[in-house]
Amino acid sequence: MSTEASKHPQPTPEFAVRFRDFMVERLRQEHATTARVFAALREGDWRPDPKSRSARELAWHIAHSERWFLTSLANRSFVPDDEGKPPATAAAIAEAYDKGFAPSLDALSKLTGEQLVEIADFFGMKMPLFALIDFCYIHMIHHRGQLATYLRPLGGKVPDIYGGSADEPFQM
Repeated sequence: MSTEASKHPQPTPEFAVRFRDFMVERLRQEHATTARVFAALREGDWRPDPKSRSARELAWHIAHSERWFLTSLANRSFVPDDEGKPPATAAAIAEAYDKGFAPSLDALSKLTGEQLVEIADFFGMKMPLFALIDFCYIHMIHHRGQLATYLRPLGGKVPDIYGGSADEPFQM
């Protein structure tokens, strides 16, 4: 075995399935947290800067892209998708987010270990498919953090995300 190959051992299908199952549970937990952030979102199309997405655009990006990403992982194919215009209300975005999550996550959960270790081409980044689950996870958390900073300027309250907030103190 070459030195380069030994630095990056090929993951086994069994490892990929365990990693996927771990991430599926993490995604379920984060979905509930994101739903609380969506519930705290007030109507309005405020944006902190002209270059920034508005609150509705950002919430829709989270809702749409997470479903797209999970479905793309399950289909093992990443085809660019136009998000389209966001729904007219924060409630409609939250509803679309909840409605699309479970079927997308369920489809991902059905992939075999052999499918999960296949090398996927994610817009030029080539890595095992299971590794892209983490990319999806981080992407959603990144944008949810952005959206959480929009809540107070829109008159909402910041929920407990990873610990208490000034609006929802940590409870033992």
